[in-house]
Amino acid sequence: MFTFIMGVFIILHGLVHLLYFGQSQRFFELQSGMLWPDNSWAFSRLLGVEATRLLASIFCLLAAISLALGGIGILADQTWWQPIVVGGTATSSVLFLFFWDGGLRKLDDNGGIGLLIDLTILVGALIS
Repeated sequence: MFTFIMGVFIILHGLVHLLYFGQSQRFFELQSGMLWPDNSWAFSRLLGVEATRLLASIFCLLAAISLALGGIGILADQTWWQPIVVGGTATSSVLFLFFWDGGLRKLDDNGGIGLLIDLTILVGALIS
């Protein structure tokens, strides 16, 4: 039962990245006035807003695909799930660390909760 819950949770965590993809492409706003990833401390000044959004979108898709695939691997009792989940959580962590606005306000809008979830999944995957 725990394996099922873990697999579904990782798939759902991956799918949340599709919401951030929609936010980064401005298909919709997750919250009114939410600017993520426009104010990225690492990329906005260097690349400009449009290129930053594109790069964030790519990272969102990579994280979503790898986490969903890894979760499916867990549910299917495959041996290859672990490196895919580790890669997905690493991609997601890099995404939210580098596209964070650098401030300490509204950390949940900048992926703070997602980062904690990534670290928890990563530790669980590495000790499994």
